[in-house]
Amino acid sequence: MKIKMIRSIFLGFLLLGLVGVPSIQAAPSFTARQQERVTPAVRVVSAVAPAVVNITSTLVERRSAPELTPFDFFFNIPGRDLRGESIGSGIIIDGRRSLVLTNAHVVNGASAISVRLLDGRTFSADVVGAEPDFDIAVLRLKGAKNLPSVAMGDSTDLMPGENVIAIGNPFGFSHTVTTGVVSALDRTIEAEDGVFTDLIQTDAAINPGNSGGPLLNVLGELIGINTAIYDKAQGIGFAIPISKARRVVDEILDQGHVSTPWLALIGQNVDPRTARYLRLPEAEGLLVTEVFENGPADKAGLRPGDVIMELSGNAVTDRDKFLSLMRNHQPHAPVTLKVWRDGVEKTYTLTATDFDDKSAEALALRRWGISVKDGRNGAVVTQVKANSPAARLGLEKGDIITAVSGRATDSRTAFLDAFRRDFLNRQILLQVLRGGRLYQARMGI
Repeated sequence: MKIKMIRSIFLGFLLLGLVGVPSIQAAPSFTARQQERVTPAVRVVSAVAPAVVNITSTLVERRSAPELTPFDFFFNIPGRDLRGESIGSGIIIDGRRSLVLTNAHVVNGASAISVRLLDGRTFSADVVGAEPDFDIAVLRLKGAKNLPSVAMGDSTDLMPGENVIAIGNPFGFSHTVTTGVVSALDRTIEAEDGVFTDLIQTDAAINPGNSGGPLLNVLGELIGINTAIYDKAQGIGFAIPISKARRVVDEILDQGHVSTPWLALIGQNVDPRTARYLRLPEAEGLLVTEVFENGPADKAGLRPGDVIMELSGNAVTDRDKFLSLMRNHQPHAPVTLKVWRDGVEKTYTLTATDFDDKSAEALALRRWGISVKDGRNGAVVTQVKANSPAARLGLEKGDIITAVSGRATDSRTAFLDAFRRDFLNRQILLQVLRGGRLYQARMGI
C-alpha cells in the first residue's frame, strides 16, 4: 500500500518521552457552567496545548545542472537558489532544556527555523539532530526559559478503539484539535521516502501542517507523533509510537545520530533470468551475494545464493525495500527472515548488529574505493584505491565530497551515514568540489 507522506503540508509523527522531563503546567480552572461540559478531551487540550508549537522553516534549495558522465567530470556545474517556506508542528519535550520534537522533513534543508508558542512568544531554533529514516528531528529554542512540556506516555499498551487527541497547525490554523480512536497497531506503510514500520493507525483527522504534532491519550500523555496519511481515503492517518521514537531521540541527544542496524551481508536485485534459475515464484527479493564472517547473517546460517523474501513479516521486493526495512529496524533487536533456498522457503531469526563507523569505513574503501576525513566544506578524500569505482570515475586525493545521492555530506560522519544508506546500490551520484568548482558524476559499482 502506497502512502502519501506530506512534506511542508505533511502530517506529524509520534513523540518520544524522556525520563525526568517536567510535565505540562497545570490546566486552567473552569467555571461552574463549563465544568458541566468538560470532557477528557477538553482537559487534555487545556493542559497540553501550551507545549504544542508552530514551526516555520525557511528553505533554500540549490538547483544544479544535469548530472555529468565521467567524461564530463571536469565541467563546472552552474546553479541557482530557490527559496520557500515549510510549515509544521512540534511538541516541547523538555522545558528546562528548551527541546522540541518534530519531523525531520519539517526542518530538512532549512536555513532558518522559527518556532511560535500558544502564548505568542516566538524563538529561533537550531537543529540538535535529525534522522530522516525515522522522520524525527530535535530542535533547541534559542534564549527560551521555563517552557511548558508534555508528559510522556507508553505506546506498548495501546488498545485499538481507545480515544486519542491530535493537536497541530493544519494549513496554518494554529492549535487545531481533532479527536478519534486508535484504529490499528503495528502498521507498515510505503511512502516516497521509504518504508516505515510499527506505526499507529488513527482516524483522528490529520491534515497538511500537522507534521510533528502530538498524538495524545485521554490522560494527556504523549503516545505518538503524526506522520502520514493515506491520500485515497479519509480518516486513515499514521503516527510513530513513542516507544520507537524514544530510542531515536535518546541516540540523537547522546551521540548526535541514530545507530544503523545491519545483518553483515551484501545482496542485489533478482532479475527474471535469476528467478527462473532459482525457481522463484516471482522476480523479487534480495539475492545474497556475500556474507561477512562472524556477522549476524553468517551466525544464523545464511549463505550466498539465498534470496531474502520477507523481513519481520514485510515483503522484500528489491534491494531498496530491504534497506528501507532495515533502516527502520532497531539495532540488537531480533529480525525474522523468510529465505528462498533450493526451491524451499526457510525461516531464520537473527539479531541485527550496529553498522558502526569502523565497519562502514572499511567497507567503503573496499566497495567504493575511497576513505575520507573531515574538511571545511565536506568530506575530504584521503585515499583512492586503485582500480576501484572511485578510481575509474577519476576521483583524486584532496577532492571534497559535498553530497551523496542528493544528501549533503558536510563531514566524515555524514559521508559514512550516506554509505550505510547506499552501500548496496549499483550506481551512486556524487557531488564533488575540486579547485573551487562543483562537479557532479555517477559512480558505477
